[in-house]
Amino acid sequence: MIFTLDYKSSVSESDVVFIAVGTPTTKTGDADLSTVLEVAKKIGQNLEGYTVVATKSTVPAGTNKKVKRILKESKLQGVEVDYASVPEFLREGSAISDTTNPDRIVIGAESKRAQEMLIKLHEPINAPLVLTNFETAELIKYAANAFLALKISYANAIAKLSELLGADALKVLEGIGMDKRIGNMFLSPGPGYGGSCFPKDVRALISIAKDNDYPFSLLEEVENINHQSRRDIVRKARKILGDMRDRRIAILGLAFKANTDDMRDAPAIDIINLLQNDGAKISAFDPQSMDTAASVLRDVDYKKDAYEVTKGADLLIVLTEWNEFRELDFQLLKII
Repeated sequence: MIFTLDYKSSVSESDVVFIAVGTPTTKTGDADLSTVLEVAKKIGQNLEGYTVVATKSTVPAGTNKKVKRILKESKLQGVEVDYASVPEFLREGSAISDTTNPDRIVIGAESKRAQEMLIKLHEPINAPLVLTNFETAELIKYAANAFLALKISYANAIAKLSELLGADALKVLEGIGMDKRIGNMFLSPGPGYGGSCFPKDVRALISIAKDNDYPFSLLEEVENINHQSRRDIVRKARKILGDMRDRRIAILGLAFKANTDDMRDAPAIDIINLLQNDGAKISAFDPQSMDTAASVLRDVDYKKDAYEVTKGADLLIVLTEWNEFRELDFQLLKII
């Protein structure tokens, strides 16, 4: 493995080149493709011989045809290039195992030669292949992430209804998750989804649907429930404490998910801001993300461990499912 910023040496010697840059959300909810298209032009200018260029970035349907056109316009005469869409399905915090043990490998290609080269490249990985065209490969990625976001919002909606009815939300979700057609993954109540993928991909798919005159109201409600889940946690804090002014609230977990320091669209940001707006004093601990959190959260008292964070606290809220939090002595936390 060689790391370099030099397009000439890396692209010219490669049989396959993957584009794996970010596609953040614009103000309109669309995916920002500027980096993808810029990289495609630079790759095209440095191609030699025959090369397959494939996009791993999450991009809306039609993007790969734009990239294909840019490559053909920017490459030197006589250079052969084929294009493909090979979306990634990596979970943050477990990317290596997801690379070597994926649920599926999606290859969208128009050229049989490109398809065969990508199949050969992935031969060491034991996973089913989905061989299709550009648009289908592009949509599979968005559809998968949006469906997982839907499951999370559904779990939170059922949890809220369970609370109103006096039912045990965890048992309800455990019961439906035992159905093999549903499964229990992503079916746990909590502060909602965050991070760099689900929020932007849900918004992008809503935007893609609107551009094609389809109001994707189901996904719009997924977003609404996700934001409401954050507000519901603050509502419960108000119900428990009453007047929030100068009450100390301890927060365990800041990153949007365990095993990362990623604060992008983390539910903790909205929840802490809302608590502070009510006048609460916040102390917090996260095993990895406190340095990152300090750049986006103001007036938070960061502590060295989970036990110190609860000293003098009126309420403890757990926002990230770190395994070490499961092993805490909550009776000890209660009397500290």
